[in-house]
Order: sequence, then C-alpha cells, then structure tokens
Amino acid sequence: MPGFALDPDQQQWCARLRTLAADRLRPLADKGEPGRVNRPLLAALGELGLLDRVFTSGALDLCLLRESLAHACTEAETALALQGLGGHPVLRSGTPSQRDRWLPEVRAGRAVAAFALSEPAAGSDAAALTLRAEPDGSGWRLTGEKTWISNAPEADFYTVFARTGEDGGARGVTAFLVPADRPGLTGRPLDMLSPHPIGSLAFDGVPVTAEDRLGAPGGGFRVAMETLNLFRPSVGAFAVGMAQAALDATLVHTAGRSAFGGVLADLQAVSHRVAEMATRTEAARLLVYAAAGAYDSGDPDVPRRAAMAKLMATETAQYVVDHAVQLHGARALERGHLLEHLYREVRAPRIYEGASEVQRTIIAKELYR
Repeated sequence: MPGFALDPDQQQWCARLRTLAADRLRPLADKGEPGRVNRPLLAALGELGLLDRVFTSGALDLCLLRESLAHACTEAETALALQGLGGHPVLRSGTPSQRDRWLPEVRAGRAVAAFALSEPAAGSDAAALTLRAEPDGSGWRLTGEKTWISNAPEADFYTVFARTGEDGGARGVTAFLVPADRPGLTGRPLDMLSPHPIGSLAFDGVPVTAEDRLGAPGGGFRVAMETLNLFRPSVGAFAVGMAQAALDATLVHTAGRSAFGGVLADLQAVSHRVAEMATRTEAARLLVYAAAGAYDSGDPDVPRRAAMAKLMATETAQYVVDHAVQLHGARALERGHLLEHLYREVRAPRIYEGASEVQRTIIAKELYR
C-alpha cells in the first residue's frame, strides 16, 4: 500500500460496503431497540459474510470494514466489532472444542459474544482487576463483578478475565470462556449515552474448569492485549468513519444553506473550519492505516502504533462531529438527526478499549523503552 493509498479493488469494496450498510443494514438498525442486542441485524451481518471477514481478514481489511460500515450505519459497525472483540480470544487462544462450539455460531450471527475485562475499579488498568478465580477441586469458582461490558447481559458467552493468583499484577490473570447460562452468573443492563447494549455482570461462585480456560494459566493479560492490539486501530477506523460521515453532511449543508446573501461556504470562517475538519480526518485515517499495516506485517512496534491510531482517530472524530454540529446549528440537536446520533456515538470510543490518557501512557512507555 505505497503512500497508504488504497488500490482500486479496496476502494470498490469500501464503496460496496457503504451501499450495503445504507440499503440493507440501516433499516434493520432502525427497527432495533436502543440498549438491546439487535439479533436480526447480527443475523444479517452473518448472512452477508461480514462477520466471517472479522475472523479471516488482516488488520487493514478489518479497518476498512469498520470504517465503511460506520459511515452509513454505526449500529451495524458496533454489532460486528463486538462479535470480533468477544470471539477473537477464542479464535487465537481457544481449544479446538471451544472453537468448534462457538465460532461458527458467532460468525453466523446466531451467538452473541462479549469481552468482559472492565471492572468498577479496574477499567483501563486491566492489570488491576480483582475478579477472583478461587480453586475448587478440578476447577475454579469466579467471584466478583464486571461492568461496562458491551453486549451484557444479553450475550450467549463471555470472554472473562479473572485473577488466578500465579503472580501479582498482569501475570496473575487468566482468561476463561464462560457461557451465559452458568449457575451464579447474573447481569443487568446499564442506561448509557451510547445506544449499543452495555451492562454489568455479577459472578457468585460461577464454576469454570480447565476446559473453559483460554490460553495458559496466568496468560490472560497476554490474551487481552493480543485482542486489543488488533482492535485498537480498528476502533480508530470506526471513529474515522463517523468523522467522514459528519464531514460529508457538513459539506452538503454549508454548500446549500443560505446565509448573509450567499451560502455558508462563502464565509471564510466556515470554509476554513471545514478544511481543518477534512485535514484532521485524513491524517487520522492515514495513521489508522499505518497501524493496521504494521500489525499485518508483524512489526514489533504495534503497541505504539495502535495506541497512536486510536488516540488520534477518536480525538479527531470528537472534534469533527462537534464542529459539524456547530455549523449545522440547532437542527443538528433534533432527536433523530444524523449529527445528533453521531454526537452520542462519538464520545465513548475515547474511553473504551483504553482511554485517551492510557493511550498516551502506552505511547510514552514505548518511546522510552
């Protein structure tokens, strides 16, 4: 990908995805209930083969997929991404029986996956989690709480990270695949700003065995970081897709909105702001593509590049959407307006999968390493 320019096939694929999202997925998303898993939308993503692409594509293709879907249907993008986030640890670290049981269902959109890492006192600091996995004969009992878990409490299984105590900090964490019907596992939905489903989970002695483990004992932090290093650049791609949608809407609005004897675009203050929005969006896009390319090529610098991509893209999307709202005026604040929707959607990515401050910490540590 010389100069980070997409080749014609990639450009055509992205165009098809945007059309597909607008024509096939947007109507299903509109029928969904905010804060609930949209199973018909997931089934459509499976039927169209898009969920399968999450598990068979490289990082760059994943970014192109997420960016293109986000441009026309953020709900479809998020549903797809959450399946990947919850299912990727099974793909990379699961046993053959775990993969055979769950991955075909996830790829078809029949089983809902979730990535259960965050806790009330351990959000971005994943090494500080306190969910306990206490030895119990041939297995463990999980006791504690997870919160701000996307797709909870409606997921069919959870990738859960718990402290098994091999060592302190990150080295004492083990990953488990926990089906939602395990005794002692309960959950409740949370009423959040973002429209996608998110909730808390309570573990009251939930039984797990060695057959439920993902990866080696004490290797859970590595399982989590492998997943996040892949998905962080594509969170940036999600943000770029939203920024581009806001920018496109702003170009149409400012070119046609009458103001002061002309149109808004005739005002230098407006046209310069739009130019800044476009420049920042393109810069974020290129940083995301560069990080994805580094992941695909096995570059050892992936943690720094992934953190930079997520940081730049999510902060840029917030800037672009906010200024798009300002240039549209009061109409952008009406419930149901594209920018009202994007304004609610764009805030969360600056926090989840590592807040912007955490990304800056990762970048600094990698620079000084």
